[in-house]
Amino acid sequence: MNHSLLQTINDAADVRKLSRHELKQLAVELRDFVLQSVSQTGGHLSSNLGTVELTVALHHVFNTPYDRLVWDVGHQTYPHKILTGRRDRMPTLRQLGGISGFPRRDESEYDTFGTAHSSTSISAALGMATAAKLKGENRRAVAIIGDGAMSAGMAFEALNNAGVSHADMLVILNDNDMSISPPVGALNRYLARLMSGSFYTAARDTAKTVLKNAPPLLELARRFEEHAKGMIVPGTIFEELGFNYVGPIDGHDLDSLIPTLENLRDKKGPQFLHVVTKKGYGYKLAEADPVNYHGPGKFDLALGLQKPATPPKTTFTQVFGQWLCDMAEQDQRLVGITPAMREGSGMVEFEKRFPSRYHDVGIAEQHAVTFAAGLACEGLKPVVAIYSTFLQRAYDQLIHDVAIQNLPVVFALDRAGLVGADGPTHAGAYDIAYLRCIPNMSVMTPADENECRQLLYTAYLQDHPTAVRYPRGSGAGVAVQREMTAIPFGKGELRRKSSRAPSQPGKRIAILAFGTLLYPALDAAERLDASVANMRFAKPLDVALVTELARNHDAIVTVEEGCVMGGAGSAVIEALQAAGIEIPVLTLGLPDEFVEHGDPAKLLAMCGLNADGIELAVVKRFGARPALVRPAVNH
Repeated sequence: MNHSLLQTINDAADVRKLSRHELKQLAVELRDFVLQSVSQTGGHLSSNLGTVELTVALHHVFNTPYDRLVWDVGHQTYPHKILTGRRDRMPTLRQLGGISGFPRRDESEYDTFGTAHSSTSISAALGMATAAKLKGENRRAVAIIGDGAMSAGMAFEALNNAGVSHADMLVILNDNDMSISPPVGALNRYLARLMSGSFYTAARDTAKTVLKNAPPLLELARRFEEHAKGMIVPGTIFEELGFNYVGPIDGHDLDSLIPTLENLRDKKGPQFLHVVTKKGYGYKLAEADPVNYHGPGKFDLALGLQKPATPPKTTFTQVFGQWLCDMAEQDQRLVGITPAMREGSGMVEFEKRFPSRYHDVGIAEQHAVTFAAGLACEGLKPVVAIYSTFLQRAYDQLIHDVAIQNLPVVFALDRAGLVGADGPTHAGAYDIAYLRCIPNMSVMTPADENECRQLLYTAYLQDHPTAVRYPRGSGAGVAVQREMTAIPFGKGELRRKSSRAPSQPGKRIAILAFGTLLYPALDAAERLDASVANMRFAKPLDVALVTELARNHDAIVTVEEGCVMGGAGSAVIEALQAAGIEIPVLTLGLPDEFVEHGDPAKLLAMCGLNADGIELAVVKRFGARPALVRPAVNH
């Protein structure tokens, strides 16, 4: 397709110059450009195809970036990025040094707030609207929130506060879980214009003034208005929260969107617009299968998503999903819980086979954890499948509702460590540090696929809270044993013993590896002739193994794909100090900075967490003379 009109759009001001006819053409070209771009880079597709017309209308009606747009969740902002000066950078999307897949304040003045985690937009927009009022600025704040993000408690907390604050703000519910038939769509277009117009508002305010001296009549009129609107629109709850509700309207119809937004832009107080869109809109394959086209890799637009010619390696997520089903077969008490990440956490098969024991609680991490605690109180065995980064959102519940009561909840922490293209907002960098400081909590760090299955089983057998952390994607490719065998609790293993004698020159190095970095540590150890321990547990730490290695070596190196500060390396140092052992310790892990998005292997190399990086860090710190370099071996 020829993108001749889109090529003339260098910022939002150019969008505001276009006629209605030109805006419709722009939407056509923009949708095609999104399709072409994502098919070549990978990224979020379905959600972005659904927000094309809404994005065009918002930038046409509002004076962005002076007026603030806050997108929630931020993965639906590709059209926004394209219209705001980043069109030519789309080939770098989610790549090292390229633009982010989410809004970032340091990337563009149009990205007013980072929204990679959901349900934050209304709070942020309310803060911006309040700031504008305090500063005497005549600017608008708009929160665009998806129906999934609206399910979180934080969104309703913000709505409740916004309704009583009388802030000049607009909340747009981007609802892609509804459908509008043409007749209803036409009716709603009329109603939206009516209810957002000045005549309706003036008539309502006049009626309130007339009836204010007769409270029973005023209350009757209010209830009549609500129920009259409620017969057609599901807006009563938002009206009760203090918003003027308008909609639902067709989010792909610019003739409906633009006049409605223009009316709401000029209104005072909190406004709420309900917009209905369709994920994958305009690309039939994505419309038919929005889940699989949510975040595809590169693909051929003509053919759509295809199964790879050679089966990919088993991922840790798949290992978890299979274990969950196998464990559920053995134990009727098992209940699986996910906060809106069924596919991402590998629970599709579990839902099919055990529907009564599967609970998707929506984007509600706090509720998920306390719900699990309630189940555990009644003798059931809840397993919470949650991304490491999302468990951060339920930290109080983790401590207060689970750990203090010492309840046997298993947390399966997917996406531990770096996550590649999703970047720092989704990295599981902090879980070892924030979990190991909690009494009663145990933290397990499997090194490979089979160990992941066995440690999940080990965690399930415990009578206290446990967490098993594993990364995104595949590991070393170790075959998974179907038989489930408990690993000795709190015990690591020695995987390589140095052949260097105390009388030989150079330092005797012991590398303590936590998690999947065991394998690059083994490769580095081959070159350094170092000992290597697979620690398996960040808590309880195998203190006996740590002290034994410390007494038989000249230096300790810890390796983990998590933050160095407060992480597993810190636990080792604490154990050595408690034992009164003085020995140099080098802690390797993620630095005290947010690691950017990009290819995971490249990011690990940048952080010095591949075999070469580990070897270099050891030599630099201890001056160790590497042994004869040998080819990397399979372990």
